Amino acid sequence: MLIGILRETLPGERRVALIPAQIAMLTKQKHTVIVEHGAGEAAGHHDADYASAGARMVSRQEALAADIVGVVRGVSIGDESNASDLGHLRSGAIVIGTFDPLAQPQHAQRLAPTGAVVHSLELLPRTTRAQSMDVLSSMANLAGYKAVLMAAGTLPRVMPMMTTAAGTLTASKVLVLGAGVAGLQAIATAKRRGAAVEGYDIRPEVAEQVKSVGGKFVDLGLTGESDGSGYARAVSEDFLARQQEALAHYVRAADVLITTAQVPGRKAPLLVTAAMQKGMKPGSVVVDLAAESGGNCELTEAGKTVIVDGVTMLGPVNLVSELAVHASQLYSRNVVNFVLNLCTKEGALAEKDDDLVRETRVTRDGVICHDRVKHVLGIH
Repeated sequence: MLIGILRETLPGERRVALIPAQIAMLTKQKHTVIVEHGAGEAAGHHDADYASAGARMVSRQEALAADIVGVVRGVSIGDESNASDLGHLRSGAIVIGTFDPLAQPQHAQRLAPTGAVVHSLELLPRTTRAQSMDVLSSMANLAGYKAVLMAAGTLPRVMPMMTTAAGTLTASKVLVLGAGVAGLQAIATAKRRGAAVEGYDIRPEVAEQVKSVGGKFVDLGLTGESDGSGYARAVSEDFLARQQEALAHYVRAADVLITTAQVPGRKAPLLVTAAMQKGMKPGSVVVDLAAESGGNCELTEAGKTVIVDGVTMLGPVNLVSELAVHASQLYSRNVVNFVLNLCTKEGALAEKDDDLVRETRVTRDGVICHDRVKHVLGIH
């Protein structure tokens, strides 16, 4: 099949959906790869690199007309800056990327009339088979790592304990809220930098995971449940109030607070209120990885750095794009694995409708076809 890779056009997006080193995995199965001019430049991959790997460089219109179209931020297809895109998508073409369809279903609505089959990789089931395609986990891993580096670069103190001739410097205290992929990577990274690290999650079953990467698990005596897909179930207002009250002590004792709690398609849970944060030491740093989806901290401002009572609040948006080289490498492999699952070894579309295909498919035959997205849109 003909696979077209688009250049990202959203401001600040530096990743690319396919890197040159992984083109051979597709051509080996009889696929032909075409890449929009300049698609990989921001991630360190030049057009000549793609050409040397066997791809053909083309215009955006040609890439959009392929049998399979690969993109990182699918929400940019046909947006105000790319109004002509929709006229080039072929009916029946497969579009693979991230579309945020549960929070921003209007983008899927815009693409549906083209007849394209849109697969949004955020909707992959949290199963063993899906792990090699799981873009959320791939990107969260890098975000957790980068969050610690941001905090370390802002903190007016060192992270590790240091014994010097002039005296001993105590290790910084790092508190990580949320022990999913991003949280565990943040704990591990802070520990490697010598910090004293604590981690909290509403799910008690992750305590061993927190300990395994070097953190001390914070047990508040309050437990929630997993929803069966790897995320915590929504909790009552009373539970949330008791959780916030119990967490306040740990928040105020931290030199660095990193919050990571997110659920696709839902506003991020509020974990740290302004009242809880009041009393944090001047010079402390908060990195809210959920800033883009509403923030875990009441005082977070998405995309901004603000100082509140001497505490620096970082609300990064699309943080993984700052690690464009490795973020593209991981995302690209996720996309390649998804394509290989869709197709036969001879390069034809496989006649199957397994859970990976079915649960990511948002549009088909000109309409929204995903039940959860239809529910958000009020379609019955």
